[in-house]
Amino acid sequence: MQAGGPAQVAGSADVEGSAGVDGPAEVVDDVEHTGETRNQMLQRNVGELLQELRVAQAGVQILFGFLLSVVFTGRFHDASGFEKTLHLLAVLLTVAATALLIAPAAWHRMLFRTGRREQILRVGNRVVLVGFGCLAAAITVTVALIAKVSFGPVAMGLVGGMAILLFGLLWFAVPGMLVGDQRRRDGH
Repeated sequence: MQAGGPAQVAGSADVEGSAGVDGPAEVVDDVEHTGETRNQMLQRNVGELLQELRVAQAGVQILFGFLLSVVFTGRFHDASGFEKTLHLLAVLLTVAATALLIAPAAWHRMLFRTGRREQILRVGNRVVLVGFGCLAAAITVTVALIAKVSFGPVAMGLVGGMAILLFGLLWFAVPGMLVGDQRRRDGH
């Protein structure tokens, strides 16, 4: 089989859809249409998932460090109960994002010799998407809190609304539109 070409599956889309992790794959003599065996494809997809998580984890770590340090400032002790509640919500969302975004790496380490790559990919993809949602919410709450402390409740609503809209569009709506466009082109 020839690798590459127009039929080659692009990037990490292999994880959930067209490469058959959740559905049937086009397999000829145990070779995917990309020229890879199923095992090679799964191995590549796990590597891609873990690489993508490295990018997200850096953002989570920076946000988490910032949120943890805020509690030890003199100004935090003067914050209202509402502001402290928002801060705690941001911390909890960041903890959830951290756990969700690191989980597939831990699973891979614990299960990599058990032949469970397909399950790691299928479940890991879903867990990572929830983790991205928690990260988007944590960042939104954090910037909304900063806007509230700096400029008041109206600014909090505007900044929080703009942040969640931006994340919703760029992280979730645009990929959904790209998948829809591809399905229309493929006649599905």
